[in-house]
Amino acid sequence: MKKITSLLSIMALTAVFSTSALAQQSASASAPTSTTIVAPIGITKTTSMTFGSFATGGAGTLVMTSAAVRSATGGVKLTTITGSPTAAEFSVTGQASYGYDITLPASLTLTTTATGTVNTMIVNTFTSSLTNSKGTLGTDGTNSFTVGATLNVLASQVVGTYTNADGFAVTVNYN
Repeated sequence: MKKITSLLSIMALTAVFSTSALAQQSASASAPTSTTIVAPIGITKTTSMTFGSFATGGAGTLVMTSAAVRSATGGVKLTTITGSPTAAEFSVTGQASYGYDITLPASLTLTTTATGTVNTMIVNTFTSSLTNSKGTLGTDGTNSFTVGATLNVLASQVVGTYTNADGFAVTVNYN
C-alpha cells in the first residue's frame, strides 16, 4: 500500500510540474515593417480643346475625337476656315511605371454674349486616347493623353464665339 501511495504521490507531483512547465512555455515572432513613399501624381494641361469654326443650318453636333478629328451631324456644317481645331492634351507625372486612372467631366457649358444676352451650348460625351481611361507612366515618370468631346448645337444657335474660361477638369489617380 505504501508503494501505491508513493507511486500516486509521484504521479501527482509529475502532473503538477509538467502542467506548470507547459504553462510557462511561450513563443514569439517578429514582423519587420516598412513603407515606400512614391512621387505624387500630377497633371497639367498642355493644349486646350478648340472645336474650330462651323456654320449651322439647324440642330446637330460637332464631334472632336481624342485624335483631333472633327465630324458633324444634322445642321452643323464644317467650314474650311477651321480656327485651328485641337483635342485637349494633358501631361501626367508621377512614380515611374505606375498605372493611373483619369476621370473626365460629364458636361461643360460654353457661353457667348455676342447679342447682349447669354447664349449657351453644351459640351458632353468626353473621350480620351487612353483605353478604359487607364494609363501607365513611363520609366521617366511621365505620360500624356488627349481628350475629345461632343458639342451640341441648337437649331436656333446664335452666331458668336462661345467659351468657358474655367475649362473642364480632368482628375488623375494612381490605380
